[in-house]
Amino acid sequence: MKAMALRSPAGLDNIVLEDRADPGQPGAGEIRVALHGASLNFHDLGVATGRMKADDGRVLLADGAGVVESVGDGVTEFKAGDSVVSCFFPDWQDGTPTIGDFSRTPGDGIDGFAQEAVVLPATAFTHAPKGYDAVEAATITTAGLTAWRALVTDGKLKAGDTVLLLGTGGVSIWALQIAKAFGATVAITSSSDEKLARAKTLGADFTLNYRTQPAWGKAIVEWTGGRGVDHVVEVGGPGTLPQSIEAVRVGGHISLIGVLTGGAGEVPTAALMGKQARLQGLIVGSRREQQDFVRALEATGIRPVIDRRFGLEELAEAFRYEEGASHFGKIGIAW
Repeated sequence: MKAMALRSPAGLDNIVLEDRADPGQPGAGEIRVALHGASLNFHDLGVATGRMKADDGRVLLADGAGVVESVGDGVTEFKAGDSVVSCFFPDWQDGTPTIGDFSRTPGDGIDGFAQEAVVLPATAFTHAPKGYDAVEAATITTAGLTAWRALVTDGKLKAGDTVLLLGTGGVSIWALQIAKAFGATVAITSSSDEKLARAKTLGADFTLNYRTQPAWGKAIVEWTGGRGVDHVVEVGGPGTLPQSIEAVRVGGHISLIGVLTGGAGEVPTAALMGKQARLQGLIVGSRREQQDFVRALEATGIRPVIDRRFGLEELAEAFRYEEGASHFGKIGIAW
């Protein structure tokens, strides 16, 4: 069975195609899934480049989707032929967060989905959205569910709210589509006018180039008539957080998701206190939240934005493309 594994020392040149043993047939409570698609995330790139440590020989990728081939005793939720998609936290089924690390995240603490087939507990998957192919389905595991939890589960998004999104990567573009489906008004930033034009076609109401307008927090406040936005999906981290705090309204909500500008830095605590805003860190979501998200996707007809697709054996090339940061939306892996 083909698998793309990371060998020590970590780095894109040490992603290798290996022949692994077939996982066999499912036991009680398990399903066997033939995998056909995955998508890339900043987290996956961190593992592949060694920024996040993983065991030698780790099979990469947190997002995987495919078709159930067989089910073990006691499995009633799935049957052979069902399209399914993986869960980022296979042990977090429902309720408030209980996991704060990646020790059981596929492609990091355990083997991921850059392989042809897996046998795992049925609870490590949900049904894929109807009509999605495997690559489209795989985009919901990390990026899609993160955006959903930030805006809907935690942010309580409602029609008429204003939302600020940073950049045009996977989480932000998913958040744009979700916010517009809910009837929100959306501002989005980028360093590329071309990407901002594309965001407009997806419904963005206000676009801002942060290179030509470095004081973008103030510009967002002016756009809202001095009020500030209700929600910020903050994917940048310490380098962008001060501007996000300036942009948010008094009593608003900032979802702290990303560390694109670093893992630590100063927080303007007085400004945050004055805004009386809720600054909430989050990492993806639970299986129950993913099921809720799937139902919403089927009800709204939203389809993910796939920038480009690579083959399984082109995984290192796909990561290099991700490093270049020219993509808009998600990068897919199909096989």
